[in-house]
Amino acid sequence: MKILLLGPNGQIGYELQRSLLSLGHIKACDRKMVDLGKLDDLKSFIFDYHPNIIVNAAAYTAVDKAESEQDKAYHINVKAVRVMAENAKKLDALLIHYSSDYIFDGQKKGAYTEIDKTNPLSIYGETKLQGELAIKASTCKHLIFRTSWLYSARRTNFVKTIFHLAKKQKTLNVVNDQIGSPTSAKLIADVTSDCISKINKHKVSINNINGIYNLTATSETSWHGFAKHIISEAQDLGAVFLVKPENIHSINSSELNLPAMRPINSTLNTQKLCDTFKLNLPSWQILTGRVLKELILNI
Repeated sequence: MKILLLGPNGQIGYELQRSLLSLGHIKACDRKMVDLGKLDDLKSFIFDYHPNIIVNAAAYTAVDKAESEQDKAYHINVKAVRVMAENAKKLDALLIHYSSDYIFDGQKKGAYTEIDKTNPLSIYGETKLQGELAIKASTCKHLIFRTSWLYSARRTNFVKTIFHLAKKQKTLNVVNDQIGSPTSAKLIADVTSDCISKINKHKVSINNINGIYNLTATSETSWHGFAKHIISEAQDLGAVFLVKPENIHSINSSELNLPAMRPINSTLNTQKLCDTFKLNLPSWQILTGRVLKELILNI
């Protein structure tokens, strides 16, 4: 089986290079190999490799910059995705794509399901939604995994930011009016691999499971609660910080005055994923500890 992995240097892509190894031949394609901004080159690259599976871990993810870089965000998150989907259809390949909680406005009481109404509050959210719609319109075989609050030991993310700020400051101010389920890139990569494996072994039929699935860790917290947990657990693992958990103060989202609006409620219901692929997803608390150990080891 031939797997084309786009975006191998991102948080999810890095973990996918490990998790997909046992499934077939992987061609990890970064920006040096093909520029997603050049759609004809992307099309040719896909056809030349002729993959059985396309895993798209590439995306424009600068949420605030997207407000002023609309064309760039749209090009990567919609136009390039459309090319992947249309060519997956022509090759009869399976396209696996990652979407976001930002497609919702966060006003729902309770966790969002895959069939809830979408209403993005930002340009980034709108482009992620349009990317989903482009895949569906192509009618290619596809799995779209919606996730939220992504973190890992690599690239820029909330866990790394808190970890490093805590070494420089005695107090921190963190938003307390947004809730979600922190989700590690490793979990997303492992679930992706498991789903592909079950499809290949005919434990599930791709003809019956085409579509969108929510994929996050279980349980929920606020950014403020997450920050306190990060510091507390990292200290237990031997990390030394200037800040103490009790000196992490809560603030409202409005106090940050960021260019892009965020959904207040980012919790996603994962029952469909668990039922379809027979999965038991771990809590965010368990997964955070693994990433913190990796960060501490790399200091």
